[in-house]
Amino acid sequence: MIIQPMTTLPSGIAHLSHLGVIRAIGADAAKFLHGQLTQDFALLGQADARLAAFCNAKGRMQASFIGFKRSPTEILLICHRDLLAATLKRLSMFVMRAQTKLSDATADFALYGLVGDVLDVAQQGAPWSIATDGDASTIALYPADGQPRALYVVPAGHPAPVGPVLMETLWLWSEVRSGIATVSTPIFEALVPQMLNYESVGGVNFKKGCYPGQEVVARSQFRGTLKRRAAIVHADALPVAGQEVFHSADAEQPCGVVVQAASAPGGGWDAIISLQIAAMQEGSLHLGTANGPTLALLPLPYALLADI
Repeated sequence: MIIQPMTTLPSGIAHLSHLGVIRAIGADAAKFLHGQLTQDFALLGQADARLAAFCNAKGRMQASFIGFKRSPTEILLICHRDLLAATLKRLSMFVMRAQTKLSDATADFALYGLVGDVLDVAQQGAPWSIATDGDASTIALYPADGQPRALYVVPAGHPAPVGPVLMETLWLWSEVRSGIATVSTPIFEALVPQMLNYESVGGVNFKKGCYPGQEVVARSQFRGTLKRRAAIVHADALPVAGQEVFHSADAEQPCGVVVQAASAPGGGWDAIISLQIAAMQEGSLHLGTANGPTLALLPLPYALLADI
């Protein structure tokens, strides 16, 4: 059963402590990232960002990024902080002779989430477009419950954006409601990008050249082998990233996994799960075991590529 949302996301500005920044700088920065990630960085200009995944050789996601250029030779990658150090180490292994230097630049920048009325017209572009104002970059994100959202990135010490404070817990809820998942440690190497709907929200470019796992990702898309999709659910019990999801018809084998979850201001919790497509059709979904708390499917806020 699909239920409808019950609470409106308020406008405001949240300081984002759960995200970190990897800086790639040098003449080959874009070329290097182009060869490692699922999106096209070779043609990346300074007016657009990229949602992208960093995969292993089997196409499983090791990290996800929002990447953008601050200058012709400097690219910032915004990712979940709990994976940053390990991801930086893995990416650095492939630099070799490329004229690129990678570093943890988290301390050099401040990250804010903007929601609703605090965004001016210039900041409400299409998802992944960028509005710049001096050193500040505002990246338009997918909306949540109809509310426009953006990621605001400024150098450390820069004045914070002005507006009502939004609790970070509400921002995390907006992330879930947007349906755009961020890879974190509990789901490291668990899913290919399409299992999080990345091909439908600008996270995969199937026309670009090779990258780690590219053959697996392409095969999943074009040979009909994809059996999982991301879905949004509501629960009365706390879902935890990495926790298994079961279907009422099969008590033995999980049909999905929790990707990320957040407290819902109207009560309970909402979560993004990666779920077998067949399990969405009938029966009931349960958290942890086949007899666990029931999960109710919520509407997905964007169209899937295969459904367009």
